[in-house]
Amino acid sequence: MCPFPSPLMASSKVSLNSDAKTSSQDYSKELKIECAHDEQYDSTFERRTMLRVDFRMLPLLAAVYSTALIDRINLGAAHTAGMGKDLKLDVGARFNIASCLYFVTYTIFQLPGNLLVPKLGIRNWISFCVIAWGAIAFGMGFVNTWQQLTITRVFLGVFEACYFPAMVLLISTWYKRHEVQKRLAAFYLISITATGVSPILAWGLSLLDGKRNIAGWRWIFIVEGALTLFLGVVCWLWIVDFPHQNKFLTAKQTAFIMKRIDEDRGDAIPDELTTTKLWKYLRDWKLWAYGVMFVCTTLPAYAQAYFISTILKGMGWDTTHSLLLSAPPYGPPIITCMLFSWLSDKYRHRSTFIYIQGLMCLVGLVLTAFGGGNGVRYFGTFLTNAGNVGTIPGILAWSSNNVVSYSKRNVQSAVTVMLGGIGGILATTTFRVQDAPHYLPGLAVSIGSQVLLLVTATIVLVHNWRMNKLSREGKLSEPIEGQPGFYYTL
Repeated sequence: MCPFPSPLMASSKVSLNSDAKTSSQDYSKELKIECAHDEQYDSTFERRTMLRVDFRMLPLLAAVYSTALIDRINLGAAHTAGMGKDLKLDVGARFNIASCLYFVTYTIFQLPGNLLVPKLGIRNWISFCVIAWGAIAFGMGFVNTWQQLTITRVFLGVFEACYFPAMVLLISTWYKRHEVQKRLAAFYLISITATGVSPILAWGLSLLDGKRNIAGWRWIFIVEGALTLFLGVVCWLWIVDFPHQNKFLTAKQTAFIMKRIDEDRGDAIPDELTTTKLWKYLRDWKLWAYGVMFVCTTLPAYAQAYFISTILKGMGWDTTHSLLLSAPPYGPPIITCMLFSWLSDKYRHRSTFIYIQGLMCLVGLVLTAFGGGNGVRYFGTFLTNAGNVGTIPGILAWSSNNVVSYSKRNVQSAVTVMLGGIGGILATTTFRVQDAPHYLPGLAVSIGSQVLLLVTATIVLVHNWRMNKLSREGKLSEPIEGQPGFYYTL
């Protein structure tokens, strides 16, 4: 006979039986998992299992997101490499329009895209989206007018919108709450490294100017789009599914994964996302607060990604040096992001490390905006990235740590990333051509975003601390997030 599950697991089982319609096959699988909860696993088995999960999931997801970032931000490099002149993007606000409209659809389709994951399956959905945006990115190499470019950017936003929240959801379901940030940071750093190398890659591809009578900036889109298409096929063959549906682990390894998830937060078995639950989750102000923080951290990230080569060119460097010098500021975040993420998981604490990095980004933005010389302004870009890059996985981890159930985590990841798209809209509309070479209005908005980040983080921190205190004192009418023994991560 199976032993009684832990309190957290019992809670998740009640939710499953009341909210989800489970087939006899799924129910049988659930019983096997429950029976395995009393099994003991040695440390070697545990370590090897988690390493297998890490290596099967993270490198591919990071590589795909790297191509997403490159396909998203290569517009700035292509502009510098000659696209601006060929498509007359410097007339009026054409470049800003083409850049901005991407983020409109990128923002709108985040939540609807994630709601399709349970229906279509995460492997099918992610693979389709990657192939779709890869085809669009490839096609951008053949546009002849700025209007055609803008249309491709709109559709690029539609399909890229569906990837990031689905990816965050997938990662968060495989790990304990305080293991997530290291994984997100490692994943994100691989992507950021690719972003930093992107200007150098763009410069190298621009040297193909004239090959087969194709302009250098067109080669940027053609080659990078083809790489995305290739990875879309790899996704279909290799990407993992949710823990309870995976086929690459043994039954014993799957039971171990499910056990540790249940012991941590009690939601190893997915619950169905109903319309009633959806509206309930959307009324939770904390989901929107985490989204606001994500806006504040994506704004400087997009501003750097889109406009750093343009800003450097405004400092007096030629096209080649502007592209090459765009890469070094992405070096320091490799150290700072992993350090703060490791500390955050080690101490099971998020907010303090978000404060530290937010202040670093704030100082860097001030130096870039008001520094007395080009050297100081260029140093500001290093400090901005060193502070900003780490807050992105930090906020994603903090928000995913403080929800229970697959259904709410699905909505939470979509809402957070959806609002992050607004950061891209603000970045592409406030850094205007007429503000070159200093771009003070855009930098001022970025500075304000870091102040808002710190204020919002403080509000969430105080609320979570108060709810934890009341729960420990037995003064709440129901458990936090409806889960006995659950406390918010601060």
